[in-house]
Amino acid sequence: MFYIGNHLSASKGFAAMGRKEVELGGNTFAFFTRNPRGGKAKAIDEKDIEKFLTYAKEHNFGKLVAHAPYTMNLCAAKEDVRRFSKEMFFDDMKRMEYVPGNYYNFHPGSHVGQGVEKGIELIAETLNEALTAEQSTIVLLETMAGKGSEVGRNFEELREIIDRVVLSEKVGVCFDTCHTWDGGYDIVNDLDGVLTEFDRVIGLDRLCAVHFNDSMNLLGAHKDRHQKIGQGEIGAEAMKRIACHPALQGKPFILETPNEDDGYAKEIALIQSWVE
Repeated sequence: MFYIGNHLSASKGFAAMGRKEVELGGNTFAFFTRNPRGGKAKAIDEKDIEKFLTYAKEHNFGKLVAHAPYTMNLCAAKEDVRRFSKEMFFDDMKRMEYVPGNYYNFHPGSHVGQGVEKGIELIAETLNEALTAEQSTIVLLETMAGKGSEVGRNFEELREIIDRVVLSEKVGVCFDTCHTWDGGYDIVNDLDGVLTEFDRVIGLDRLCAVHFNDSMNLLGAHKDRHQKIGQGEIGAEAMKRIACHPALQGKPFILETPNEDDGYAKEIALIQSWVE
């Protein structure tokens, strides 16, 4: 089964998101747990979630990929920012259990001059405080493009975070194609080599989801600018190879391309035509 979807607005609830994704032709989706710029999360509507869970089962949905707000920085240099970020993370871990067994993806953070080692230490510290053996949610560290002081600019940095987490079985990776390409991994000319390297450093068993985006930038630009599928520097043929790669089958593929609904519907149909 191939699972494809896009980011949806959670403002109208889970049942509405499920129906919307089916209208677009998808069978999974991503959503922000709260405003992408941070702030208080919307109250949980358990009846709405119950409706969604029934609907998702009827329509063979894959795992959802929730996304933390962009303002969450677990390794911020400023203590107040770090405290605010940790509060969001702890709250989101509780909220995710209302839709059990899904993924919670986040950008590892930016060390803001403290150094990568300190950044990794602070990220792992929060994970060790927040993760529990009982939770069903798997937390995903996202591969990053390496702009500024981002942590997670290469597979080794993600591995270092994972190695410091006691409940590391609760941690996986979201493989963002644009970020990975912008970070210097040549998924156009050496996809097998990149996935082999990922397996060597992190392990393909930890690659849980794919953010499926073309890139406006050249290989190794470290800029992170997403493009529509087939209209960027990665290109349609390479994107097709990624979608069809045996090592990635069964993972949720999430589009984060600069589109409106009609554009997402076209991309979903295109990608499904590749994998049929």
